[in-house]
Amino acid sequence: MAGRDLVPATTKNPPLAGEKLPQGTKTTPALTGGASTLTTPLVDHRMHNPVTDHRAHTPVADHSLRPSHELDHVSTKPLSLRPGLAGRGHPMSGERGFFSSDESALNKQIQATHAPDMEDINVRPVLAIIEDILRLARPSAEEHIPTNALATHGAQTHPHLDMSADKVSRGAYHDEKPYQTGYRDEKAYQPSYRDEKAYHSPSYLETEIVKILAFPINKVSCEIVCKSAGGGESHQVTMDLLKSLASYTWDAKIVIAFAAFAINYGEFWLVEHLHTKNPLAKNIATLKDLPDTMAVAGGGELRKQFDAVIDLLTEILKVTHCIIEFKELPPLYINSQSPEITAATAHIPSAVYWSIRGLLVCASTLLNLIGGGHEFMTSTSASWEILNLAHKLKVILDHLQNQMKICKEIIERKKFEDAYIKFKRLLETAHIDNMRVLTELFRFREDQRPLYDGSRRTNEQLTVLKMKYVLLLISDLELPPEELHVLHIIHNERSVRHDYEVLWLPIMAHGSTMTEYDEKKFYDLRNSMPWYSADHPNMVNPVAIRYAREELHFTHRPLLVVLDPHGKLSNHNALPMMWIWGAKAFPFTKDWERKLWEESDWNIELLADHIDPRIQEWINANKVICLYGGDDIVWIRNFTAAARAAARSVGVTLEMLYVGKRNPREKVRQCHDVITRENLSHIFAPEYYDYVWYFWERLASMWNSKKQIGRTVEDDRIMKGILDLLTFDSSEKGWAVFSRGNYEITMGIGEKVLPVVERYAEWAYEVDHPDKFVPVLDKHLSGFHPDHHCHRLILPGQAGYIPETVVCTECGKMMDKFVMYRCCTD
Repeated sequence: MAGRDLVPATTKNPPLAGEKLPQGTKTTPALTGGASTLTTPLVDHRMHNPVTDHRAHTPVADHSLRPSHELDHVSTKPLSLRPGLAGRGHPMSGERGFFSSDESALNKQIQATHAPDMEDINVRPVLAIIEDILRLARPSAEEHIPTNALATHGAQTHPHLDMSADKVSRGAYHDEKPYQTGYRDEKAYQPSYRDEKAYHSPSYLETEIVKILAFPINKVSCEIVCKSAGGGESHQVTMDLLKSLASYTWDAKIVIAFAAFAINYGEFWLVEHLHTKNPLAKNIATLKDLPDTMAVAGGGELRKQFDAVIDLLTEILKVTHCIIEFKELPPLYINSQSPEITAATAHIPSAVYWSIRGLLVCASTLLNLIGGGHEFMTSTSASWEILNLAHKLKVILDHLQNQMKICKEIIERKKFEDAYIKFKRLLETAHIDNMRVLTELFRFREDQRPLYDGSRRTNEQLTVLKMKYVLLLISDLELPPEELHVLHIIHNERSVRHDYEVLWLPIMAHGSTMTEYDEKKFYDLRNSMPWYSADHPNMVNPVAIRYAREELHFTHRPLLVVLDPHGKLSNHNALPMMWIWGAKAFPFTKDWERKLWEESDWNIELLADHIDPRIQEWINANKVICLYGGDDIVWIRNFTAAARAAARSVGVTLEMLYVGKRNPREKVRQCHDVITRENLSHIFAPEYYDYVWYFWERLASMWNSKKQIGRTVEDDRIMKGILDLLTFDSSEKGWAVFSRGNYEITMGIGEKVLPVVERYAEWAYEVDHPDKFVPVLDKHLSGFHPDHHCHRLILPGQAGYIPETVVCTECGKMMDKFVMYRCCTD
């Protein structure tokens, strides 16, 4: 840098702001331009620093500061020009406080400057250039610092300068100072809001919008320099700039002002970068008399000053993005006159005002360095103003972000509602194939494969399901293992490969997030399924989840929803058909369900054929089959002994199978162990619990299925039989069903069937042929009436159809109806 002896001398100190120059004092003519522009009297800097030749000595700075005041209601401090050197550029005094009680009066003044008469302008390309300037203005300390200075000060100067540049680029993006928006879209304030690469391409730099705004940007850039250097009250300067931008919208005002500052900021750092390499930059730097390497002169104070400036610029950048984002809110989903918008836009003029005022402070800080050489000093009051401005903008930003969050929530709700209506219409519309519907079930990128094939352990595209019946297994992560096991059996028993596939759609609880435990549980379930699954619960479209809850009434129990090859919903829940008939239920339509019922009758095959393969063997051998249940082990011992004795007495081959009790608990397990140990009868093995559940679930499924096709207990024998079995299961004792092959069938409750079989000697003579065993038993069961009985009927909570009246199976009287709540622990 040039020495102080090259500056023309005067005989007295430079005047402070507001002082008149002595008559005859010469000043440099006012120049207009970039950051190099400055209006300043010709003064002798040696009057301030006795040691002027910084090439030979370390300068002795004058650290006497004028009294400084924090920003209260009235503030008369300069924005950032250092004290003692005010003559180089008259300081701006800011008598308007940041937290003035008269905010409404200030807002009225700001609004009075607003007279937009231009079309809406997309200012994001310009803002992208501003962000690039802030990012690229990165000092390279080693290139500036002389060898001797690097050895002495390098450890302090280089980290500061490099960090300062990083802070501008990172703080305004995502690394060091991430924006805490709280929005669902955490990239709301990122340059990638649109195509970031496009912003940096030459085509964007040459867009018409940049050309249109180039003149006002450069004009405001000159005004900032001139008014910052020429002194004046900061509020008035800010208002003057707002008046010059009166015809622009609020977002355009702040972007133009920001771009104007960025020109000065970029030119400043461009000279600083190049002055050791480029002769032109060196000469400009010499004339500016900048502090050598921006670190040696100021040390820690300079670093603090620039950290504060960068913090302020970061807040201004955030506010700018937020203001633009308010303008970009889709009017289709939120009205500009809505209370949420007006509550936010009421603060936008104030946000623009304080942002521009902050830019003026930053510009003054840069001007403060010009002509400073080694005597750079920082004003405490100026530093406080920068910090308070940053705080003021942060408060404004917090309010704007809160309102933005509210607005985005409203928009998301309306968008979601529109998407849901569209999804419902999609399911109601005929299509060429099922691909549109399947695609809408998921959220995924084009490069993702949303399906997981459990049999091949690979990810697949949706096209593997094209033109097939798709059975959507809808459940949460609490899919009962017994249901999963039975579905495995049915899925694997298909002898002929039908044109349908099962697809599991896992649904998480509303508003819940996946924990590590949930992740493990999901993958364990997914990997245990031989069919297709969603690759992750987050891929399931929220509109599909809502449809399942509202239209299909999914709560907790699994559903099996059928989509035909054209994407039409052909069955809201095919699980009852699946439990009753297995793969034979394909294609799971209502018409096919009616046809299957027409071919069915109340017999042992309907009751248990799909549960245990031994049933079919016994049917084929025309054996007498006995299914019995209950959890009273004493009754079980007595009944099995009496039934076997009765069968032996008449030469009948009897096969007995224990089916437990609905909602099997510990007592059923204990009975199972005793029956096995004492060889009382056959049992389900090895997963007895799953088959016990399956037996009773099939009964409930039959009840549901019959109800859905419009049948009732009064006109349907099968429903009457199911109701009787449910009544038997609700008793304290056991029950039994006897059938000869797949022909005659009879049944009775425990307190009735046990006495009858124990007295087999009284009726055994009537069984003159094994085929007559069941009819004779039925005759005596029907004729036996205990002295007292108390029958109860507990219908499944998911049964759907609840008959208005129920007749007692024992005496034929109407049963009383009660509401029962049960908590049963073994």
